Amino acid sequence: MKQFHFFIGKGGVGKTTVSTAFAVRAALREPRSRVLLISTDPAHSLADILETRLAHRPKAVRLPRPGNFDAWEIDSERLFARFLREYKEDILDLIDKGSIFSRGDIEPLLDTTLPGMAEIAALLAIRDAMASGKYSRIVVDTAPFGHTLRLFSLPEQFVRFLNFLELAASRDQVLAEHFGGKRPQQSTNLIEHFRNLVHEVQAATSDQAEVVLVTTAEQFSLKEAVRGVRALGEQSPSVQIAGIVLNRVVLSKECAQCRRSKDEARKAVTFLARHFPGIPVQVGEDPGGPILGAASLAAFGEHVFAGRRLKYGLRAPVSRTVALQKTTWPLLDRRLTLVLGKGGVGKTTTSAALAYRAHEKSEIPVEICSVDPAPSLDDIFETAIGSESLPLFGDAKFRASELDAPALFREWVNDLRSSIEETTTSNLSGLHVDLSFERQLLSELLEIIPPGVDEVLAIFRIFDLVGSGATRVVIDMAPTGHALELLRMPERILIWSRLLLKTLATHRTLAFARDAAAKVAEMSVRVRELAALLKDAERAEMDLVMLPEPLPDRETERLISELKAQKLPLRRIFLNRVFMDRSHSKCRRCARAQQWQQATLAAMRKQKDMEVFVIRNFPNEIAGKKRLQSFTGELWRLA
Repeated sequence: MKQFHFFIGKGGVGKTTVSTAFAVRAALREPRSRVLLISTDPAHSLADILETRLAHRPKAVRLPRPGNFDAWEIDSERLFARFLREYKEDILDLIDKGSIFSRGDIEPLLDTTLPGMAEIAALLAIRDAMASGKYSRIVVDTAPFGHTLRLFSLPEQFVRFLNFLELAASRDQVLAEHFGGKRPQQSTNLIEHFRNLVHEVQAATSDQAEVVLVTTAEQFSLKEAVRGVRALGEQSPSVQIAGIVLNRVVLSKECAQCRRSKDEARKAVTFLARHFPGIPVQVGEDPGGPILGAASLAAFGEHVFAGRRLKYGLRAPVSRTVALQKTTWPLLDRRLTLVLGKGGVGKTTTSAALAYRAHEKSEIPVEICSVDPAPSLDDIFETAIGSESLPLFGDAKFRASELDAPALFREWVNDLRSSIEETTTSNLSGLHVDLSFERQLLSELLEIIPPGVDEVLAIFRIFDLVGSGATRVVIDMAPTGHALELLRMPERILIWSRLLLKTLATHRTLAFARDAAAKVAEMSVRVRELAALLKDAERAEMDLVMLPEPLPDRETERLISELKAQKLPLRRIFLNRVFMDRSHSKCRRCARAQQWQQATLAAMRKQKDMEVFVIRNFPNEIAGKKRLQSFTGELWRLA
């Protein structure tokens, strides 16, 4: 039996519920052992599902029967800060020895908040859990697909970073060999220690790990599952999918909607068997309401992983039907619209609808761009969309693009490598040796795709689009946790650029340092302009999408609080997939779901400083021009 279990999948498919149910069931079945559940998603919801408070370290959670179960929502900043406290001096010593940059140059950059900390902290958490020796099983509830790919790539990226450190540590030896004299003794204890840590984590994410894919029967979810697993295989061939959970399956036949959903589930099983041959598929039923608390999760775990009949858990709250008024989709009147929300709530569909409606009714040029690492605009517009802007439905004034951060980074690296090659070639006495070593050192550094490149390049893409000819720009953001990281990025880039300019100024006699300083200064000006735009309510707006369910509702509350703290211009909330057909009351499952929805709608009436819109539950997924027209043909607001 594997010690590590990673649950991966698209946002909104129920990864947290499934992984928690698996962990609770394992702890109950092995009461003499201890099971740990780790959440690596920056927008944690473990505490919500377990109905308890969790700390920044593993915390014991009470179970309905004897068992030892800990849960941990990792605090990325705290974990990374602890890592730096332990190793920063040694890292600075190596860089100080091996490059033109001094400890004073590099230390301020390490002390600022770095991108990609969530994934780095996840690996540190896994390492700490392994080192403790306390756990027979470690279950990892991952972030949505795009950032899970980044998590699995980090061990390899860290090996490249170690290669860079090793080369930096060898500088004195290289110079001694060139000029003669005694070769200095090189200490590699730190690097060897790091390599051992990486090998342990690599084993945890491959040889000792079971990876479970969670998906739903929706076509968008199934297609993203295929894309995500293919990308994971190309990036990390040793990582193999051991099982699939087809979650939120409707088994009821009491109404037409449920019968349609049940038929979609049958088709999904066939789809999964075709694309993932030989991999077992287990089914999780959708009870029409949330699965909350350890007892309900234990029952759900037995249902999914032992095939037992699901007993519906929490009774739906009693709530009066909330009155709605019919309205029309808002026409965009701001230069920039950012659409945010938890994974799987229909954020991309709502973004596409806002962009499509704005252009259709006013014929203004509109550009929609997804900066989600796992984009799905091509599913909605039924055309291949890449990093280059292209027209939609044959209309040059309605365009779309999807950020390809790794490709953009490689392009940037190639340009920079050429510049370094040109500016570090010299025949001056003594200088040639120094700069040839620097060229080799920088080349090794450029082989590392830094964690967090998605957020940094997304910011650059946004200010490129805002500065382009498009009159309106709509940004389909990454899921909540990483969207917040992106929105914090402009201020962080400004801090880094100031530090970099100060550092490069001390090396202004070198041509490549002058060139780099000019590029950093130009970037700083553009980022400052974007930071001002994002907070300008006359030119920019933030729209939120959520489902009328308890967990997305709680996450949206935290998102609103965070955005207000950043003083960003919140404008609208879209409540998606709301049951509005009275026939649902005759179906027990749908009636339960509708009661939960009405309770959420009633709570949203208290929202006074944002417009609240309601989108009904469409029976089919929104793909293609005709369905997009139908989708944007109606909208409701709370009365």
